[in-house]
Amino acid sequence: MTGKASASSELSDVRPGEVVVDLPSEADAHIYFIGRIATPWTRRADCPRKGDPDNGPPCRVAIDPRWADALAGLEGTERVQVLYWMDRARRDLVLQSPAHDGTTRGTFALRSPNRPNPIASSIVRLIAIEGTTLVVRGLDCLDGTPVVDVKPEHCVGAEPQ
Repeated sequence: MTGKASASSELSDVRPGEVVVDLPSEADAHIYFIGRIATPWTRRADCPRKGDPDNGPPCRVAIDPRWADALAGLEGTERVQVLYWMDRARRDLVLQSPAHDGTTRGTFALRSPNRPNPIASSIVRLIAIEGTTLVVRGLDCLDGTPVVDVKPEHCVGAEPQ
């Protein structure tokens, strides 16, 4: 299954030393996207490598209104964890050569958005809640990115799982 390219990849996107695999034909699970993220970045090259929860630009996490009640109790929380789906990332790379250092490493040894399940997580500062929209600082994703989940950074009174 390992090779230099698969039918689903574009050869021009594979750097020297990188390896892609054929993706499974079926998914094991379903994810409900609960909203979309609005950021100033439309190109991956412009997106920061890591968000800045103190000085980053305000971004908006628009939650689908059906999930409005799920936001109850979040007010007053200083930081939240936003999990999101990097929908424009490649999913077939197993070896990658990050442009900034030129060495080849396995996908699981990198923080690259290119991974089998492109789930990202950011701890962000919660600035405000406007209806079903969270205004936050600290995201590092492209405009329009789907939201998978939102969790308080620390849940007061929660039992350990």
